[in-house]
Amino acid sequence: MNANISDYKNLDGLRVEIDTKLKVASIILDRPPYNVVSMLQREHLSTVFKKLDNDKNVRIIVIKGEGKNFSSGGDIQGFMDSTPEKVSQLADNIKSPEMCSKPVIASVRGYCFGVGFELSLACDFRIVSDTTNFALPEQKIGMIPGSGGSIRLLHMIGMTRTKDIVMRSRWISGKESESWGIATRCVEDNLLEESTNELVKELLNFSPLAQRTIKSVLRTAQDTTLHAAIELEGQAYGRLRSSNDFAAGVKAFNEKKKAKWSGS
Repeated sequence: MNANISDYKNLDGLRVEIDTKLKVASIILDRPPYNVVSMLQREHLSTVFKKLDNDKNVRIIVIKGEGKNFSSGGDIQGFMDSTPEKVSQLADNIKSPEMCSKPVIASVRGYCFGVGFELSLACDFRIVSDTTNFALPEQKIGMIPGSGGSIRLLHMIGMTRTKDIVMRSRWISGKESESWGIATRCVEDNLLEESTNELVKELLNFSPLAQRTIKSVLRTAQDTTLHAAIELEGQAYGRLRSSNDFAAGVKAFNEKKKAKWSGS
């Protein structure tokens, strides 16, 4: 059953829906046709992610755009009206999907530019359609990406390809983004919702505790050395060894049954 939640009223350019049966929340960028992201909307995104992260009835979060486009980017006037100090901290809100302990999927079609692209890069998975075009066009107005986009791309696809995208304000198609390792999967546009739902259902089969743990390990590991990261992974592995979910998983494996996860 899909339902709007009373806690998520009066959001700027956003709406939130929850499938209470599947325990999936959808965050919808809701300013069609281009879903331009306002400065206030960035703050609301951060608030929404924190609430959903603490909601025990939500296992997976999907973020998508209303209509034919994910987002054409941010509201330029909002930048002009903000102080240098405030715009220097834009990445704080856009990193919300990354900081959220639960799996976050970006379901993308059409334009995914500027902050829209940066927001999708902060998600764990990107399912995109063949209508998708990614771009960081800030060079065209004498600016650079300011919400983490160029740096996330650098870690994701390397220096050469990041420069190719950022310094040329180059458009990347859905198919090309898949071949470069930006998109998890690129599908025909009419299959986008189906493919997103398939990934949601797949993720629901796994232990929520194990998912939270590996997401945290990987987030920290990308900023440290190889052997420090291996140590971090090992420590997390050891802690999970005594978890209820691990015991349930082993029991289900031995009995050839589906595990019943408690998330603890």
